[in-house]
Amino acid sequence: MEHPGADIGTLFPILVLLAAAVITAPLARRLGLSAIVGYLAAGVAIGPWGLSIFRDPGTIIGVAELGVVMLLFLIGLELKISRLFALRRDIFGFGAGQLFLTALALGALAIPAFGLDWRGAAVAGLALAMSSTAIALQILEERGQLQDTYGQRAFAVLLFQDMAVVPLLALLPLLAPFQANDGRSLAEAATATLIGAGAIAAIVLAGRYLLNPFLRALAATGTREAMTAGALLVVLGAALAMKAAGLSMALGAFLAGVMLAESTYRHELEADIEPFRGLLLAVFFMGVGMSIDLAVVRENLLLLLAAAVVMMSVKAAIVGALFRPTCEERADALRAGAVLMPAGEFAFVLFPLGLSLGLLNASQASLLAALAALTMLFGPPLAALSERLIKRVFREAEPAPDDFSDARGSVLIIGFGRFGQVVSQFFLAQGVDVTIIDGDVEMIQSASRFGFKIYYGDGTRLDVLRAAGAGRTRLIAICVEKPEVANKIVDLVKSQFSYAKLFVRSYDRRHTLELIGKGVDYEIRETIESAVSFGSAALAAIGVDAATVDSVIEDVRTRDKDRLALQVAGGPTAGLDVLHRPKVQPEPLTGPRRAARPLNPDAEEVITRESEYSG
Repeated sequence: MEHPGADIGTLFPILVLLAAAVITAPLARRLGLSAIVGYLAAGVAIGPWGLSIFRDPGTIIGVAELGVVMLLFLIGLELKISRLFALRRDIFGFGAGQLFLTALALGALAIPAFGLDWRGAAVAGLALAMSSTAIALQILEERGQLQDTYGQRAFAVLLFQDMAVVPLLALLPLLAPFQANDGRSLAEAATATLIGAGAIAAIVLAGRYLLNPFLRALAATGTREAMTAGALLVVLGAALAMKAAGLSMALGAFLAGVMLAESTYRHELEADIEPFRGLLLAVFFMGVGMSIDLAVVRENLLLLLAAAVVMMSVKAAIVGALFRPTCEERADALRAGAVLMPAGEFAFVLFPLGLSLGLLNASQASLLAALAALTMLFGPPLAALSERLIKRVFREAEPAPDDFSDARGSVLIIGFGRFGQVVSQFFLAQGVDVTIIDGDVEMIQSASRFGFKIYYGDGTRLDVLRAAGAGRTRLIAICVEKPEVANKIVDLVKSQFSYAKLFVRSYDRRHTLELIGKGVDYEIRETIESAVSFGSAALAAIGVDAATVDSVIEDVRTRDKDRLALQVAGGPTAGLDVLHRPKVQPEPLTGPRRAARPLNPDAEEVITRESEYSG
């Protein structure tokens, strides 16, 4: 019986895919899972084993693979030589070690578990050894640990894996068993190899000499849709050139990205490609979910569950063992292992390729794809659980808030980042007793090496403020970075320690207005003084005399102060008339009469948008 939606035409499947993405991604994030898990589940639900809205996953994956192509293009854009050089030891040390050792271990385990030969085991080991870049980076960013030492090394491992995909896609056909009746002679095979090499050389030369002039010409038109079309043309053109030469489309996109990594148009290209990449990857994962043979999963459920547990344990153990010698805390090595446990996105590219090359049979490819999907399903919640267990087991290593028994400062500084460090110098230079609290353990440890006494504590907690002596200090300086944290501390201090003077670091103009409304004694935007100094030095550098520079500084300060006063009374959009504006300059009359316009046509819009003028 044909599905009722079949008569609606091509629009119905598109609406279903969009609705699935809109529903499942936010739902998965609300449950603390990766959006990828939601896409996989949506694919299962709407695929042939669920509602049967889509009966042939191949039709979806064929188009959605362009998301993988665009992902590799964006990876190539990030591979600047300077970045690779800075992370070279982590990339080629941890990355290569993790991929080789994990692939070897998982490939050996896959032989008895799935009945593979050594060729199939190589495909399985390499595919499952890779980790999900999307899942891992999301977890690290949500924890705020991407810039930690272990986070940077985990990123280096992911970067090596992303780089390794390209040669793997090109070299995997070499594992295919040779067939005498494949219809190609040795000369034809050599010719195909030369064609592939020529296509690679053509893309490299085009990227070196043609792409930048091409993009420059498009940018000169000032037409944004032309730049978007040009970005897609570059990616898809390189991909199709590789496909025509018998190689991977992803290889072509990757090479195009590398060629444009140093281009001045790199960020524009990235911004144009990113929406297409994200949406097509979502459809790709839904297609992967559709392709999971639930009959195979049901028949081999215990095997798949056991294999998922063993696989993730092996990956976590190998990553932890590699990271442990260079991690200051053992917990960081465990965290890295937990983050890199799930299989990666490219497993769903390598398994179909292995099937098409005869390295895997259909049943083995289905089992391995289901295994990879299960690890991606279980990975994020297991990583969250492991983080809670790590914090519980290693809680003795976490510093407890200090008792502040020797804190006698007449000034309390909350936050010892770059801003707080400079502020403290003024008090220390005059011998003023200062109590400093901060919640960053690494900052406290680093500062202690230079003789600073900083107390560990959360400035948003009333008991910590009392213990730090907020009730007897003359001045409280709030130097934290996040405006919402600063506001919370301000409200706490105003309600409990109203007699202390309250000086606060402001994030931007909007935050300044909030602080003025709260009645703080003094606030300053974190960039205003550096911007004034920068501007005055720039004027002096172009020949403006010192007296005029001083006059301009005073004028800018006065106008800023006047505008703040008007904004306090009339709202954020008040006071625009006190700003300096770009002067209007008429264009030469080379044709029909034109209206005069500002030198920068976007200047008026920029100035009138508060979000763009938040200094």
